Amino acid sequence: MATPPPEAGIHSKPTGLFTDDDFLNAAKQVQNPDLQGWEFFVESMGVKMYRKYSEASQLYEYKTHGIMDDLDPEICAMVYLDWQYRKKWDSYVLDLHPIKDEVNGNEGIYWGVDYPWPLYDRDYTFIREGRMMMVDGERTWVVLSRSQPFSNCPEKSGLVRVDDFLQSCAMQSDGKVGAKAFMHYYDNPKGSIPTWLINWACKTGVPHFLSTMHTAVLGYKDYLKDEGKEHFMEEARKFWTVNES
Repeated sequence: MATPPPEAGIHSKPTGLFTDDDFLNAAKQVQNPDLQGWEFFVESMGVKMYRKYSEASQLYEYKTHGIMDDLDPEICAMVYLDWQYRKKWDSYVLDLHPIKDEVNGNEGIYWGVDYPWPLYDRDYTFIREGRMMMVDGERTWVVLSRSQPFSNCPEKSGLVRVDDFLQSCAMQSDGKVGAKAFMHYYDNPKGSIPTWLINWACKTGVPHFLSTMHTAVLGYKDYLKDEGKEHFMEEARKFWTVNES
């Protein structure tokens, strides 16, 4: 993978901690999501969310699947990975920046998240990697994330460290001008958060997030222009890891 331009907000480097099968399994879900044992939960803007209860953690994990009619999948992936831009459009970001473990050399992301009062805010340290893959003849963008401790990023006072988190996201063209997308998400926020509050947050938060990200994707080229990064879209394409399956 080539080195991204120095001003790039996108952070995606090979970690060695995800396998080719991890990426392929996520990519395959765009066309044929595995929803056996999952229950429908909520729908917004053409995207359906499903959930499944885990007896082990006593928490739900979630999958979303659908089509975003007017969003380019490549730009969606870039917006998803661009941590500098995320700080501008996501009002729940407290802090967000790349980190590097000084002991083992792992590179990842630190993310502080604003939780509604009276809950404590949360933060995450995790690894993240994106690839562009040709899957069944379809160009597919896949991003995988997973919680990972970093020796030089200890827990902070006043924040609850979420150390059990995973997410996979995959996007393809819908064959027209939009994007077909899939996401699988789980985290354990810790603490005694009532089930009704989690359900409310998911049902209200998902539509809000989709609407906000929709606006962010449509505004990405203008953001790059305003920041003097007009060339970035072309440069960014050079550092996608390409796999053909």
